[in-house]
Amino acid sequence: MTKRGRRAAIAALLAGVTGHAALAAPTDKGAATAAAAPAVTEAARDLAARFGAREHVGQISLAPDGAHIAYISATSGRGSAVRLIDVARGREDVIDLGDGERMTPSLCGWASSARLICKFRGISDYYDKQVGYSRLFAFDANGGKPLYLGRKSRGSALRLNQFDGDVIDWRAGDGWVLMQRDFIPERGELGSNIAPSTRDGLAVELVDSNTGKAQLIERPVADAVDWLADGQGNIRIRQTMPQRDDGELKGETVYSYRPTGQPQWKPFSLARQDGPSVFEPLAVDGTRDVTFATRRLDGRLALYSVALDGSMKADLVWSNPEVDVGGIARIGRHGRVIGATYVTDRRQTDYFDPEYKTLAAKLAKALPKSPLIGLVGATADESRLLVFAGSDVDPGSYYLYTKAKRTLDPLMSARPELEGVPLGQMTAVKFPAADGTMIPAYLTLPPGGASKGLPAIVMPHGGPAYRDEWGFDWLVQFFAASGYAVLQPQFRGSTGYGDAWFANNGFRSWELAIGDVSDAGRWLVKQGIADAGKLGIVGWSYGGYAALQSNVVDPDLFRAVVAIAPVTDLGRTKQEAQGFTNHAMVQRQIGSGENVTKGSPARHAERFKAPVLLFHGDRDLNVGVGQSRLMDKRLHAAGKASTLVVYEGLDHQLDDDRARAAMLRQSDAFLRAAFAGK
Repeated sequence: MTKRGRRAAIAALLAGVTGHAALAAPTDKGAATAAAAPAVTEAARDLAARFGAREHVGQISLAPDGAHIAYISATSGRGSAVRLIDVARGREDVIDLGDGERMTPSLCGWASSARLICKFRGISDYYDKQVGYSRLFAFDANGGKPLYLGRKSRGSALRLNQFDGDVIDWRAGDGWVLMQRDFIPERGELGSNIAPSTRDGLAVELVDSNTGKAQLIERPVADAVDWLADGQGNIRIRQTMPQRDDGELKGETVYSYRPTGQPQWKPFSLARQDGPSVFEPLAVDGTRDVTFATRRLDGRLALYSVALDGSMKADLVWSNPEVDVGGIARIGRHGRVIGATYVTDRRQTDYFDPEYKTLAAKLAKALPKSPLIGLVGATADESRLLVFAGSDVDPGSYYLYTKAKRTLDPLMSARPELEGVPLGQMTAVKFPAADGTMIPAYLTLPPGGASKGLPAIVMPHGGPAYRDEWGFDWLVQFFAASGYAVLQPQFRGSTGYGDAWFANNGFRSWELAIGDVSDAGRWLVKQGIADAGKLGIVGWSYGGYAALQSNVVDPDLFRAVVAIAPVTDLGRTKQEAQGFTNHAMVQRQIGSGENVTKGSPARHAERFKAPVLLFHGDRDLNVGVGQSRLMDKRLHAAGKASTLVVYEGLDHQLDDDRARAAMLRQSDAFLRAAFAGK
């Protein structure tokens, strides 16, 4: 089959198994008016294009025998491809996976040395809702023999085929993988002699990626949401989320485990939203017969190993008196746990595997200017490793490490478009909040040494259950390269600093969070870093909400507001969850009463003094585009300056080179015009 034929075969397969109606064409293009802004210089246009380009390496994996490397790479616009490197020959081939209009690949892994499995995600219309969905496909390393790996549902399916499968154990690389797959019950069809399937829920099957042949390992469980394998071919942990009679989630997560050598399931833990701390499993290590799980210790998440022999004996593996455990480091096709990750001023890994602890130290010495080092792939025998290394001023590069030769061979840059572009150093700082609490933050100054009287931006993060980290950030670095100082406050409501810092999250405790964000701006001015007349705020998602709400609380502080995909009305956020199983959980997260009224910037448009620039994709599943449309409408009704830009067909991340570059150019021009008093 020719390359064109292989692309056509994959495209046809993708189009044929979406299980949804075709995506509806957007009807609102969103007026983007930049006529009043200063002309964009060629230098600014070039910077925006470079920083707006999506990562060249989105996700990467190493074949079991180490002969090939596959990575997902951005192509023009919002398109994607899988690029295949023949390690011995140094040759690279490309499998075009489409323009991103219908489905986009999110990860690829090797079922064998010649067979790839890739997961695709998409958005479609389901009655009056937009819903996300995912699909798994297998194909040869040259793009041939494409095969859909989900369970095909017939027209008589009783519910939506939304997320149809995930690989939970890649095994040794013989082409067979353990998959959790969704079984959908069917109604009987008039005149048909085929008995409808009544099986319902998430099950586990052993699947041949070459033929699609499957063997049932764990029967479907209606409220199951995840299964954990032990890397030895056994399922040891089951996660379920029970539903109420009306179909909504109860807000509970039930973990069960299968003791060593026993067929029955036993209770492991029961986690409740806003409930007491319990063990929550992250991974199972079959060689040690334990699960690694988190539980709170002195108000912070710690890592434990819990025996699966029936005793539930728990041993503390890692804890820190200042920060939560961030996750676990795993290696190899069996996902062996080798360390714990955490973030103080920057992300670090404590390796408790002696071999990898020694290797990490050697890599740190070999790459002293790139301290953010991670092991992102391995061969079946772990003789070759994929290594990533980067820093605040280095978007990162990938290397192939060969243990026997002790060689570290460079592969590719994560963002080749930025090679040669000076970047601003990111420094961990602390500033005092109004109540005296010291708030951690990251300050990035423009490259070149300027540090006083600068145009400046406060950039609160999204989430709010999230935190920023030290390292390369394309949005921060664009503004730094354009001459701005950027401060990223880790306001109270951020994760990673323990329960007391998280408070009641950034929505129910919005006054605390927004107070910290505003104090970040005051600190920049007090330190002389920012020119008070050139202080702006830029945020994405919850960060966009914080950017808007800070101008309700203190309308005189910021001179301009850029909000990307922002929450603007807390009541509307609860409404957007109606019809979904997590509706009750969202209600509890947001709160009610006066908190919603006072905490919704769209309800206080009359307080705004600074001009507002809003960006939103009209296929956003995280925050509906109606939130920005409402904010823009209310601002205009109050006689305030507002511009709304709506991107057709894009989701929350705005994964399109052209859209991102345009957003950066327009944001820069908007801020400069506002600071100039135009």
